[in-house]
Amino acid sequence: MDQKYASVAEKVAQRFSQIPEIVAVAVSGSQTSGAVSAGSDMDIYFYSTTEIPAPVRTTIGAEFSDDFEVNDFWGAGNEWTDRDTGIHIDAIFWTTDWIIGQIDRVLVRHEASMGYTTCFWHTVSRSQILFDRNNWLGRLQRQTSQDYPEPLVKAIVANNYPVLRQISSSYLKQLEKAASRDDRISLNHRTAALFASYFDILFAINRVPHPGEKRLIDLAEKLCPIRPVRMRAEIEAVLEASVHGTTQIGVATNRLIDSLDETLKSEGLLA
Repeated sequence: MDQKYASVAEKVAQRFSQIPEIVAVAVSGSQTSGAVSAGSDMDIYFYSTTEIPAPVRTTIGAEFSDDFEVNDFWGAGNEWTDRDTGIHIDAIFWTTDWIIGQIDRVLVRHEASMGYTTCFWHTVSRSQILFDRNNWLGRLQRQTSQDYPEPLVKAIVANNYPVLRQISSSYLKQLEKAASRDDRISLNHRTAALFASYFDILFAINRVPHPGEKRLIDLAEKLCPIRPVRMRAEIEAVLEASVHGTTQIGVATNRLIDSLDETLKSEGLLA
C-alpha cells in the first residue's frame, strides 16, 4: 500500500479501535489487490461484536473530515474524504457473527449464491490487517487460506448454470423478450444478472475466490486460465446488443453460453 494511504489507514484504525466493540480493522479492495490506480478510494473494513450506531460513527468520522456521510443503504457504512490528504474512504462495518456466517456458508457448508458466491471469502483473505484484538481476524484469515472446495465448485455451477438458458425463465429468454418490446431497462437488468452468474461460474471453475464487481474482464483474463478463447469479444457483443436494444441479443448470448459450455465440458463439469 502507498505510504500516504497507509498513514491514513493507520490513523483511522487507531481511532476506531478505541471503541470496545471493535474487534478488528483491515484494508481490502484495490489497495490490496494490485488494481489500484490514481485517485483510488480506500476500502476499510471494521469488524465488531455488535453493530456500531450511526451517531457514534459520525462523531468519530467528523474528526477526519468535513464531508462525513452515513450510507447505511447497503448495510452499515460511511464515506468521507480525509481532510489532510484528500483520500476518499469507504468504510464498511460488519459484525463478527455475520462475517463468520458468510465464510462458513461457502467454506464449510458449500452453499452457492446467484452470482458473487465467494466475494466475502476474497475480501477477508486479501485484507491487510491494521488492528486485530486477540488475533480474531488473523484466525479467520487462516481459515480462508484453504484450497477451493470441490463441492463448492459443483454447487456454484449447479446453481448458476441452469438460469443462463436452460429453464423457462432463463436470462436468455428474458433478454429476448425484453429486446422484442424494446425494453432497455429490463435488458440492462437481465444482462447484469446474466454476467453475475457467468462470472461466478468462471471464477469457480478456476478455483479462484470471486474478486467483486469491478474490472471483471481484466481480472478474469489475469486469474482464469480456464476460460472461453473469445471471452472478451463475446462479452462485448452481448453488452453492445444490450445497450442498443437489438434482437441480436439472443444470438450474442447464445454464443457466449455455447463457449462456456465447451469450457465446462472440457473440465468435466457439463455432460
